[in-house]
Amino acid sequence: MSSIVAIVGRPNVGKSTFFNRLIQRREAIVDSVSGVTRDRHYGKSDWNGKEFSVIDTGGYVVGSDDVFEAEIDKQVKLAIDEADVIIFMVDVEFGVNPMDEEVAKLLRKVDKPVFLAVNKVDSSMREEDAIEFYSLGLGEYYTIAGISGSGTGDLLDAVVEALPETTEREEEELPRFAVVGRPNAGKSSFINALIGEERYIVTDIAGTTRDSIDTRYNRFGFDFNLIDTAGIRRKTKVKEDVEFYSVMRSVRAIEHSDVCLLIFDAQRGFDGQVQNIFWLAQRNKKGIVILVNKWDLLDKETKTLKEYEARIRREIEPFTDVPIVFISVLNKQRIFKAIETAVEVYKNRSKKIKTRKLNDIMLPIIEHNPPPATKGKYVKIKFCTQLPTPTPQFAFFCNLPQYVKDPYKRFLENKLRKEFDFTGVPISVYMRKK
Repeated sequence: MSSIVAIVGRPNVGKSTFFNRLIQRREAIVDSVSGVTRDRHYGKSDWNGKEFSVIDTGGYVVGSDDVFEAEIDKQVKLAIDEADVIIFMVDVEFGVNPMDEEVAKLLRKVDKPVFLAVNKVDSSMREEDAIEFYSLGLGEYYTIAGISGSGTGDLLDAVVEALPETTEREEEELPRFAVVGRPNAGKSSFINALIGEERYIVTDIAGTTRDSIDTRYNRFGFDFNLIDTAGIRRKTKVKEDVEFYSVMRSVRAIEHSDVCLLIFDAQRGFDGQVQNIFWLAQRNKKGIVILVNKWDLLDKETKTLKEYEARIRREIEPFTDVPIVFISVLNKQRIFKAIETAVEVYKNRSKKIKTRKLNDIMLPIIEHNPPPATKGKYVKIKFCTQLPTPTPQFAFFCNLPQYVKDPYKRFLENKLRKEFDFTGVPISVYMRKK
């Protein structure tokens, strides 16, 4: 495992800008709205050949009536617990602030290396202004300018020097499961319920999680990465730039995942927005599991569940071979069933079928149900094979590929699903000239 460096400090001192500089990606959301980074955010960085993980924490807010205050307070403490080295960032423009003093009080008790970074020092006059930060009682400080990067080299030299020696272990490629859905569907609560640790800020304000965050899940014989994405909003709702980055991040999380757990609120229904996310995952050829959350809150008669499921399947035609799990995150109902299902879908997605077996099963089916003749021309399919692609794709070789229409390709797809179990996985069927 690599060492962990946490960046803490009150909102708007430039933590995210510095974090981005470290990991060289637009990973944390940077915006001039105060307190935009509402979650810890992880990234990888290296300096002088030493690799480490960086956590950007939610702004440390004290005595504000913000709902996030107590939660963010917990987040910083969590970051302090998890980190090997802490960078405490302050802003020279504002000088020493009561909140800074609160944070310093916490950090003086920490038995770990703490580096005080005075940000936005971009002139010699500002260098002099920085002197007042000695009053925080944390000893020497480093003056930096996060935006231009000046001074960050000296700070990082010192940080890397203080990191514990780590044993190098190659990180194996783990399956990646993205938890996606619209805001407030229960994505973060679902992950918290699974990992049994309040890793995400959960409040009942829609769109609290604005970044996507990876969490390794390793228990009960499962081992994979969970990606929590910011709730994807309709484009018209993306008023703030912040939302724009979140949507981008969610799209990227879907692109980089193997299986998408699409979670939605049973009371709101499988609406257009949820369907868009479904088709986005399907177009990207991702495994999909649909999770109906808050199912316990619905008034139910005997037929409700079957009817509800049938309604969803009508909306996702023709790709109806998708597992649907009814869950209640609050009561922890069937959340492990959801994970087991996702693991099954992952296995289906990476399934490889031997060519001989494929032909032994598919050719007799084709013989019984050949493609319909078009303009008096008969299509003869002689051979089929699975293509060497990361997702299931099949080529059928025949004399007249141009005459095979979509309904017949769908027939072949359904037979492949039935015979080889590709539940939850988009399949592509191609006709090729023999």
